[in-house]
Amino acid sequence: MTVTLECRSTGQHRELAVDRWHEPATADELGLLRTVAPPVLDVGCGPGRIAAALASMGIPSLGIDVAPEAIRHANSLGAAVLHRSVFSAVPGEGRWSTVLLLDGNIGIGGAPVALLNRCADLAVEGGHLIVEVDPPGNPSSVTEVRIVTDGAEPGPWFPWATVSAGDIGSLVPQVGVELDEMVELSGRFYAHLRVCPSRVRVRRSAGALVGSRIPARR
Repeated sequence: MTVTLECRSTGQHRELAVDRWHEPATADELGLLRTVAPPVLDVGCGPGRIAAALASMGIPSLGIDVAPEAIRHANSLGAAVLHRSVFSAVPGEGRWSTVLLLDGNIGIGGAPVALLNRCADLAVEGGHLIVEVDPPGNPSSVTEVRIVTDGAEPGPWFPWATVSAGDIGSLVPQVGVELDEMVELSGRFYAHLRVCPSRVRVRRSAGALVGSRIPARR
């Protein structure tokens, strides 16, 4: 079964790694998770493979996702998960040492600045956001997409974003975080962002998504 994201403005399709999302965490991902400081919040945990890996490693963690079916699957893996939007009330706000945005979840809401601000609000001062981004040279964008599955009607349009490794640095000054390092593991790129102690914490709501854009690269 092939599942793609169709871009409304261009008509292009981007294949989603659905099979990988239902498989156990890879060796690279397990190595990444061994470096994180607990407790860990996995935003957009999906079917729960990362949340389950954290649980199996004895790392205090919580996964959140808006898809009930994904949460049910994650529960079946023994993961600690909650049916919740990142823009709703989240347990432990301001006390998470690490917040994860993996598997393209920087796209949530189509407003990466607002999303990063919200994740930074959830993290403890000096904590880290680990954000998976597209490879350098890939275009960053904010657009509307829909999910297209073989043999089924396309889903509704919703806002989505992509951010490349080359563009994440232009976003961090707007968030009050610093880019500590960019890590490449088997062709996947992870930005390690540190939450600055001096940043002003503002309670973000879903309405904050409106108007957030990726600045043009100079």
